[in-house]
Amino acid sequence: MKFPLRHLGWTLSVLALLTGCNGGAPEKPKPHAVATYVSSTWKDLPQVSDSDLLAGFEAWRSACERLKRDAIWAGTCTAAASVPADSNQVRSFLQAQLDVYSMRSGDNSANGLITGYYEPVYPGSLTQTASAHVPVYGVPNDMIVVALDSVYPELKGKRLRGRLEGRVLKPYDTAEVINQHGVPAPVLAWLTDPMDLQFLQIQGSGRIQLESGRQLRVGYADQNGHPYRPVGRWLVEQGQLKKEEVSMGAIHAWAEANPARVPELLASNPSYVFFSTRPDSNEGPRGSLNVPLTAGYSVAIDRKVIPLGSLLWLSTTRPDGAPVVRPVAAQDTGGAITGEVRADLFWGTGAEAGELAGNMKQQGQIWLLWPKGAALPEVPKVL
Repeated sequence: MKFPLRHLGWTLSVLALLTGCNGGAPEKPKPHAVATYVSSTWKDLPQVSDSDLLAGFEAWRSACERLKRDAIWAGTCTAAASVPADSNQVRSFLQAQLDVYSMRSGDNSANGLITGYYEPVYPGSLTQTASAHVPVYGVPNDMIVVALDSVYPELKGKRLRGRLEGRVLKPYDTAEVINQHGVPAPVLAWLTDPMDLQFLQIQGSGRIQLESGRQLRVGYADQNGHPYRPVGRWLVEQGQLKKEEVSMGAIHAWAEANPARVPELLASNPSYVFFSTRPDSNEGPRGSLNVPLTAGYSVAIDRKVIPLGSLLWLSTTRPDGAPVVRPVAAQDTGGAITGEVRADLFWGTGAEAGELAGNMKQQGQIWLLWPKGAALPEVPKVL
């Protein structure tokens, strides 16, 4: 959600808690394998229910006003506008407009990792109180962001964040410093638990439940420029949890049992996310494509492999083993969402969605549905 639900899409899966999620630079640059798109047919796809077909198609079509700006999708999206909500007609439309490609990894495997993420809801206040004392900061007014590709085009998408000291740009404060001393930034709200803020930063967006009954929506605005290091990994390294025990619930339980060590736990992750308020709405949070995500039918992907806005066919399972076969819309991205057969499924808002997302670490397959006649996505070189 992932940091940004909008820009980087977050996951609270076991994988994310152990290996890192979104935002910030990776701890070490990793080589990126080249994806393989294997031509397939519609008959090769696993069967999907009419309800899932319609829901997945509508999730994808919801972004068409934006996708029309892309020459690859313009014709398909224009034609999609007149397709009625009828499963037979949707199937006919898709088969007439799109070709099917099986996503394969560098070793030609069709199997990959499917995780989940969600939009959390945490108690809080618009004013500081005895119980609500953890600030949710907006963007600091002294943080400078430099778009490196303005000077070095090969660094497209890379940002440098810091603070001026005289004429020298120094790295911005780490999370430990910010937690101890604050920053010159607006406080959007106050949470009751520092761990809630940590998980809000991991998800990249969420809602704050106010006493008035209103839910204040906040989303990723920027980040301090330091790499994300998962607190779950720190607990494993400290011998506090076993790798297989790491989950959001286990981390919360440890924090409640060891309140004196919570600052130490949080300091292990130097990354810090700043937020902005979002309009109150019952629609899903906005992903990297800047359209509302649809619970169960929007996914975060590795945009080096799958272009944002693509329609995919997903075959995986829920944590309880129940099959999940449906078209899904690639509408978000995530720092931990890397690889050729990789997706992070958005499960919705609240505790139930969080439980499902937090336990999801499933094997799955992905097919790319791509406009007929269009050149396949070019996978850029990773420097």
